[in-house]
Amino acid sequence: MKFCAIDFETADYEPDSACAVGLVRVEEGTIVQREYYLIKPPRRNFFFSYLHGIQWEHVRHKPTFAKVWPRMERMMNGVDFLVAHNARFDRGVLHACCQRYNIEVPDIPFRCTMLTARKLWRLYPTNLPAVCRHFGIPLDHHNAASDTEACAQIMIMALDEENLIHDPGR
Repeated sequence: MKFCAIDFETADYEPDSACAVGLVRVEEGTIVQREYYLIKPPRRNFFFSYLHGIQWEHVRHKPTFAKVWPRMERMMNGVDFLVAHNARFDRGVLHACCQRYNIEVPDIPFRCTMLTARKLWRLYPTNLPAVCRHFGIPLDHHNAASDTEACAQIMIMALDEENLIHDPGR
């Protein structure tokens, strides 16, 4: 089983304003690759710097989403699914960024570790810091690299518990 965890940070209230992305590729229950990119969003507006610490000065000379996309696409190549914590948000950012730059949206299903934590372990609250505290997973919240790593570890545990890592046909 192969999956790719993904986490975006956004600059403003529009979903196409990705300013950072983290990706972690997992194959057969093992993390095999990690990537993190700062991204120049389409606007200079930064409303969420208080959360993630990223400001226009950090990204103004970085590549746009369109320039980062080929590397992201390689990370996602051949995976069974993408995973994110609160997948609706990250799926929305991915779709909006692809649409903005006329990139075909990848036809890869998403799984959500927030919903998995509720369903599989009956955890509440299920925000990423709470789930990480429950499992002792280190987290620098709103750092896309750290959030993605944590999300990947949560999904590895879920798949292991469901006996799907080494027996995907089960």
